[in-house]
Amino acid sequence: MPSPFDQIKNYLDPELRQYESHFKDAMKSKVPLLDKITHYIIKSKGKQMRPMFVFLSARIFGNTNPDTYTAASMVELLHTATLVHDDVVDESYQRRGFFSINALWKNKVAVLVGDYLFSQGMHIALDTGQYKMLHIVSKAVKAMAEGELLQLEKARRLDIKEEIYFDIIRKKTASLIAASCSLGASSTSSDEDTIEFMRQIGENIGMSFQIKDDLFDYGDENVGKPLGIDIKEKKMTLPLIYALNNASFWDRRRIIFIIKNQSKDENKVREVIDFVKASDGIPFTIEKMNEYKNKALAMIQTLPQNEANTYLQELVEYVIAREK
Repeated sequence: MPSPFDQIKNYLDPELRQYESHFKDAMKSKVPLLDKITHYIIKSKGKQMRPMFVFLSARIFGNTNPDTYTAASMVELLHTATLVHDDVVDESYQRRGFFSINALWKNKVAVLVGDYLFSQGMHIALDTGQYKMLHIVSKAVKAMAEGELLQLEKARRLDIKEEIYFDIIRKKTASLIAASCSLGASSTSSDEDTIEFMRQIGENIGMSFQIKDDLFDYGDENVGKPLGIDIKEKKMTLPLIYALNNASFWDRRRIIFIIKNQSKDENKVREVIDFVKASDGIPFTIEKMNEYKNKALAMIQTLPQNEANTYLQELVEYVIAREK
């Protein structure tokens, strides 16, 4: 029997097939090097969850149309651009089991490729007169940049509080899933309140998505993200923040010293992971993740009841059930 995620993909199969063609056309370039790299990106693409959020959000309110495909391509171009730039910033040389663009073509080329993808996302909106969509996407780009910079600033001082963490992930991750849902809705509905409501749903989904991602750092097996990678990169995620907030003065001082000075030592990273697990940081984080998920589901249940609504709820459930 197909998995819930495969069932959603089967339901969206006509849209995803047409979208693939639309996305490939949007990636094309007359510059041979750029064309070679974009072909490589297409070959190593991920689950395409953000386009799926676009299509489901659109189909709740009407039939998909050319505007929906423009929205899905815009989101994926933007998402891909951020991944390319993230790999440069994080000095990461692998992405989804493939070599990253910077690993194969060096940082300068990777940055320019990311810039090209950003500009293509904006271009297809302008080319089709989708100024509302351009406004939605540009707000997401701004928020994502702010989130990344806020995270970098706080990583230097390791003084992050829960409210700052939530602000970071709202900007850095949730903003793009929020844009996916509002873009999808805007392609089949002209009602501003509906589009804003879908943005709020997407934001709650995005919050639970990122919290789930942060929990992978404390898993017991390889989930496509190296164990303890956030600790090694000095990223303060919710399980660690909770553990530090509830630690004794000396434990807090010891753990912060490890993160600042010994985060490349595998044994020391394991020590931090064990500290977080012993502090109830994991159950607390799971509770927060479920709060955002349940809020999104409650909002979706107030929307028109149809197949797309059912599958959107299933996709939200998958976001926190996924194993990588």
